[in-house]
Amino acid sequence: MRGDGRPRRSAGTSVPIRARRPPIRPILLLLATVQAVLGARVLLRLARTANGQRIEPAPDPRPAGETVSVLVPVLDEVHRLGPCLDGLIAQGPEVAEIVIVDGGSTDGTQDLVHGYAARDGRVRFLDAAPVPPGINGKAHGLAFGASAALTTTWVLTIDADVRPNPGLVRAMLAHAKLTGVPALSAATLQDLSGAAEGLLHPALLTTLVYRFGIPGRATSRVGEVQANGQCFLVRRESLARSGGFAAVLGSVCEDVTLARAIAAFGDPVGFYETAGLVSVAMYASWQDAWQNWTRSLPTRDRFWGVAGRVGLAEVLLVQALPVPLAVGLRGWRDPAGRALWALNAGLAMTRLGVLAGTARAYRHRPWTYWLSPILDLPVAVRLIVSATQRRHTWRGRALVRSAGPSLGRSSGQGQRR
Repeated sequence: MRGDGRPRRSAGTSVPIRARRPPIRPILLLLATVQAVLGARVLLRLARTANGQRIEPAPDPRPAGETVSVLVPVLDEVHRLGPCLDGLIAQGPEVAEIVIVDGGSTDGTQDLVHGYAARDGRVRFLDAAPVPPGINGKAHGLAFGASAALTTTWVLTIDADVRPNPGLVRAMLAHAKLTGVPALSAATLQDLSGAAEGLLHPALLTTLVYRFGIPGRATSRVGEVQANGQCFLVRRESLARSGGFAAVLGSVCEDVTLARAIAAFGDPVGFYETAGLVSVAMYASWQDAWQNWTRSLPTRDRFWGVAGRVGLAEVLLVQALPVPLAVGLRGWRDPAGRALWALNAGLAMTRLGVLAGTARAYRHRPWTYWLSPILDLPVAVRLIVSATQRRHTWRGRALVRSAGPSLGRSSGQGQRR
């Protein structure tokens, strides 16, 4: 015994140490601060882009006066291409030619195109196979087609799954003339494959709204540009000045990269909803959407930089986490926990408001549409993982994302971030 009456410790006996709990309050406060800053950015972006313009049917039924070459890159599209070509040959005389550029189809696509060429002399078939390994096959087809197309004023890219309604091209030309924008694309009306895609697709689409805002404006700020290569109209001079389709062969998101390259030279790029002039059935199933859209949806390219990383942080912390945090933090008595709950409850309400707003992007909405926020978190994780990958696969072909520097004037003039 020690003199103070306490038992003497024997040599080598360890003293139990009380495990320290991690400092929860500082972590909660840090999370709340970051969420508040990024949430304010998203809310300001949504407010700034609200009430934008739309592409409306052209009021003047006469020919637009300028001509368009339509480029349709295809690969094994025999089951989807027919309705697209029906819509294209229904366009007016402003469409000078419809060039179908094939990357090596083996399913009868070529025979289908030849049948349409016999019906309408504007339809042409080009064989762009084989596609060189490691590059974007769609961009290769567009570059091949543009080099062989007529020297029209405008070039319009259309995907095989797009359904153009009569008057689409005339309306886009009229909008370009009205706004003076040399490059613009359409936010196509979406047709879903069923209830499962109705749960996933809106969560994917919302990531674009949070990062770039609501369609309806033009900008030459590279970090704010939106684009949709499914229906992208560009003036030939602007296309050539930016390097054309050949400059985006190493991009997994060739449409966004092309739009950013155009904006880097000071030309505004527009992105607009249409008054029912064009629709698209993008994917055959939710698995198709999960595997393929998430490849390009991070929009990582040579222009991505800090803005792209911040955008994915906004998706994770402002779109994906608020709903589970608002549910999980209910009943917390700690002041920091209550503050974080209040912040996330507000952000969750914003998410529901965005869900109501994006409803107009769909022709028909299954009931699962309204449950889509529950997939925000796995979608955010998927995009972050996809953004870190350089090698991607599409239809069995490998695509290696280019890591090269951004293109533009060597002095940096004309580039806006």
